[in-house]
Amino acid sequence: MALSIRGYAAQSATSPVAPYQFERRDPRPDDVVIDILYCGVCHSDLHQARNEWHSSVYPLVPGHEIIGRVSAVGDKVGKFKVGEMVGVGCMVDSCQHCASCDAGLEPYCENGATWTYNDKDRHDGLPTFGGYSERIVVSDKFVVRISDKLDPKAAAPLLCAGITTWSPLRHWKIGKGSKVAVIGLGGLGHMGLKFAKAMGADVTLFTRTPGKEAEARRLGADHVVLSTDAQQMAAAARQFDFILDTVPSPHDLNPYLATLKLNGVLCLVGLLEPIEPPVQAAMVILGRRSISGSAIGGIAETQEMLDFCAEHGIASDIEVIDIKDINHAYERMLKSDVKYRFVIDIASLKAA
Repeated sequence: MALSIRGYAAQSATSPVAPYQFERRDPRPDDVVIDILYCGVCHSDLHQARNEWHSSVYPLVPGHEIIGRVSAVGDKVGKFKVGEMVGVGCMVDSCQHCASCDAGLEPYCENGATWTYNDKDRHDGLPTFGGYSERIVVSDKFVVRISDKLDPKAAAPLLCAGITTWSPLRHWKIGKGSKVAVIGLGGLGHMGLKFAKAMGADVTLFTRTPGKEAEARRLGADHVVLSTDAQQMAAAARQFDFILDTVPSPHDLNPYLATLKLNGVLCLVGLLEPIEPPVQAAMVILGRRSISGSAIGGIAETQEMLDFCAEHGIASDIEVIDIKDINHAYERMLKSDVKYRFVIDIASLKAA
């Protein structure tokens, strides 16, 4: 029988996220039923709740950084057992047979991945609802294992902020000897610093805000460059093999391109459309530089990232909140008033 679930949902682009009762689908033979313990708060949740991407379908239950315990498994599930700590990220399904899926790159599914919320189940057409809720039902192929070496609260943002920064660093083979810069010190940027440092790179933070040096060094930066200082930017010319741009709002890419070496790559992980001012073609051509982009990683890559975090003691810097405070958390997030990710304690749903 369908599961009746308590959660929090946005009912319109202008209404606050508020208590909402809904039904999860009947578990299928390959499904894992997860009692949610923690759910990270991503800026995407705010974009979707307020329909800033013009694709929201209401009621909308946000949340795609999910940590919980397995409470039941289907007959065909062999790799997860009741009681295990697991995670669910931005996807809950994909076509499983296109070239991208065959390569373990499910977020790039040629037939469209099924997102954890604000999407439709590809089998029954029912809406997907996210992790601002007490329970979720997910195909075992889209569930990852959480090591007992990880704090489950601080592991939640790894399912989005973590994998979004890990995937491009791994794809461009960052390691010992690499010179890497990260633009922006937020939920994504702080993970980029941690990962690049743990991979063995020499790491620089680009920031527009003076006074972040001590914090950046704590998180793994070897150097800090104030991007509003022309002298500091000039001194950084032709320094970097790879730049991870985590800033989600429009900004000038040209000054950062100038800091790339020959064959250097500037990788965008923030949706900064439109790109204004335009990129100068000479900046790209005369340094054989590349501008690229990256989304979240596939499921196998996400598990690899989580295992790396467990081995190296890496997690997100978080602030735990009760679910009743989510709308206030959104307002604080807009002011960058969080270091560096909110995480909802889903046990607070009972009180709410």
